Amino acid sequence: MLSSSRTIRALGGVAAAALASAALTGAASPATAATAQGAQHSQHHGQHGSRHHGKEYYVSLGDSLSVGFQPNVDANTSASYPDQLYAKLKKRDPELVHVSFGCSGETTQTMISGGICAYPDAASQLAAAVKFLDGHRGQVRLVTLDIGANNVDGCAGSTGLDLACAEKGIATVATQLPQITQQLRRAGGSRPRYVGMNYYDPFLAAWLTGPTGQQEAEQSVTLSTTFNAAIQAGLRRSGFELADVSRTFATDDFTHQVSVPGLGQLPVNVAHVCQWTWECTPYQNIHANTLGYGVIAGVFQRVLERRR
Repeated sequence: MLSSSRTIRALGGVAAAALASAALTGAASPATAATAQGAQHSQHHGQHGSRHHGKEYYVSLGDSLSVGFQPNVDANTSASYPDQLYAKLKKRDPELVHVSFGCSGETTQTMISGGICAYPDAASQLAAAVKFLDGHRGQVRLVTLDIGANNVDGCAGSTGLDLACAEKGIATVATQLPQITQQLRRAGGSRPRYVGMNYYDPFLAAWLTGPTGQQEAEQSVTLSTTFNAAIQAGLRRSGFELADVSRTFATDDFTHQVSVPGLGQLPVNVAHVCQWTWECTPYQNIHANTLGYGVIAGVFQRVLERRR
């Protein structure tokens, strides 16, 4: 996921207010946000180490998208795509238990080695999840994963994209993501569905800043395509199914135009980033809003509705 630190400074007050209002309408309130980054690991939908006999589990791993980070409350929230997906799955299976291992700021390296979030009796997010999967073998129905965005997130700044930085980040994802998926698959066995997502391109919001920004937005899609190809390869090497979030966000579609309140006619890929993330609001933030997290949850749900 490529972020932009200078995407919409030129937005007029009316447009910015309209988009901010749209994003805030669906955002979780501070009361629903996690009180601390690591709290979700021990109390979100149950203790990781406990065994509920007869229960089935949905295990989620990932970065800040997996824990529903929202910039308006500066915290993780229950708006995350795993939470929204779980709510749908639980309607069909009231006994299903969601165990979240997600960690804001996680990279492929920290997911493997740790260093950001603390996990009881485990050195990293991956180690904690592997321990849980191994200890509940045959009881886990679903494993979801998003990781890799933070490997390249710091490669966009006030002077544009640092291609060397992005290429290095993508290479690291290509090397380390298969290590993550293989360990999860070995620990969980053949019963669970394993589904991982690729990413939308928040740098598309640079389109709003004028001709230079539009050129940068177009260039970002080439990089995003390479990044998502590395993710797809890493997932499929271990038999993970792909939740194609990039396709749902129409990342490479500059041709079709849609009308966005406060902004007028925009390419559909830019419009989706403005409607489903915080990039085109005064927060200028790469994270999905509540509506966007719901869209991502829907992508996972459609994968699960397909027969294996």
